[in-house]
Amino acid sequence: MEDGASRPVQKTRRRRCVFICVAVCLVVLVVVLAVALALVRRKASSPHNLKATFTERCEAFKGAAMICFYSYNCGKIWDAFTQAYVGRDPCDVPMEAYDPLIAAAPFKPERDKMMFWSKTEDVVLDLGKRDCCITMKDTLLGSVLDGLTWCGKKGSKETFTTDCPGWTGCEKNPVRSFWNRASAAFADVACGDVTVMLNGDINTPFSSDSIFASIEVKKFSATGVKSLNVILVTQKNPVANCENASLKDLQKELDGIKYTCKEVIKKCSSKSPCKDSW
Repeated sequence: MEDGASRPVQKTRRRRCVFICVAVCLVVLVVVLAVALALVRRKASSPHNLKATFTERCEAFKGAAMICFYSYNCGKIWDAFTQAYVGRDPCDVPMEAYDPLIAAAPFKPERDKMMFWSKTEDVVLDLGKRDCCITMKDTLLGSVLDGLTWCGKKGSKETFTTDCPGWTGCEKNPVRSFWNRASAAFADVACGDVTVMLNGDINTPFSSDSIFASIEVKKFSATGVKSLNVILVTQKNPVANCENASLKDLQKELDGIKYTCKEVIKKCSSKSPCKDSW
């Protein structure tokens, strides 16, 4: 009787041991994965890795029509880039600090293919992949710095990639100032028939707070830009159309530049051939 009674107890103990072993293994696995992920992130965000990424992207960049005939030096471009923010307060890097960088890798005009956008990034980048248009991110500087974070510290000669202010952290942070300055330079060389893709699923497609409204449109010149073609990307039930009040404001900004507007359903534009996308 005693042996029979002890068997259930032994089975219970074995199950408990197995459960504890499995639990311990899972905890160890989670800890190992967390440490490995932290090391990968630290490596990816290190200043050394930023320079490596910058240089690798710069050297690999091919096919952006803006600079395909322009001889550039990636080392000099990196130096001009760091000159803008190294040693500065990360909240006091004005747009003008990137002037030497723009001079080192200037944007070149691409007649009738330049595309601007606001809150329609996914659609525009898809068109860019199909060579339907040229956006800022198809240029050397746009492709090299896309998705990267950087800043300096006052009195330091180092580059930092962590503890940097976010986009809205302060107005003159290094990343925001770069994209604002680059956007202005890109718009400066706009020529021919220019297109902008705006979001028709919001109340104000042409928002005064957007980079397109506050910076890019103001750089358009009637001597270079023949027309601005607005493509209003919508779902099946759009919130805004081409009669939207904000688009009337856009027309007022265009001094001597022809204006057109067309509403396009998002799904259709993403599947159509380039010439039929808008």
